[in-house]
Amino acid sequence: MYSRRFRECIGDDFLLQVIGEITTMRGVMLDLVLINKEGLMGNVKVKGSRGCNDHEMVELKILRAARRVHSKLTTLEFRRADFGLCRDLLGKVPWDEALEGRGAREKWLIFRDHLLQAQ
Repeated sequence: MYSRRFRECIGDDFLLQVIGEITTMRGVMLDLVLINKEGLMGNVKVKGSRGCNDHEMVELKILRAARRVHSKLTTLEFRRADFGLCRDLLGKVPWDEALEGRGAREKWLIFRDHLLQAQ
């Protein structure tokens, strides 16, 4: 139950889990590396354990420098946004049908997906 809720929180905050492999000798994925944008890390490899530890080593490459003097952050420019188009796209979704019989959490996830597609 807690792991499901945790995974939902990760998705709600638009975070991505980088490690997709088992990271312990007991066959479970224990280690997490979360990022907020694809392409920040690559070459993620789960390697053997060291010594008497049952945890696997995780090796990864950071693809962007954390501090660049002249880096440009990717941000949404709301001044250039076409809110009319966004409203039209969201208005075409059959919301009654899409949300019928679903709980609040499911409804949020459906709305979030449609909003991201419209964006």
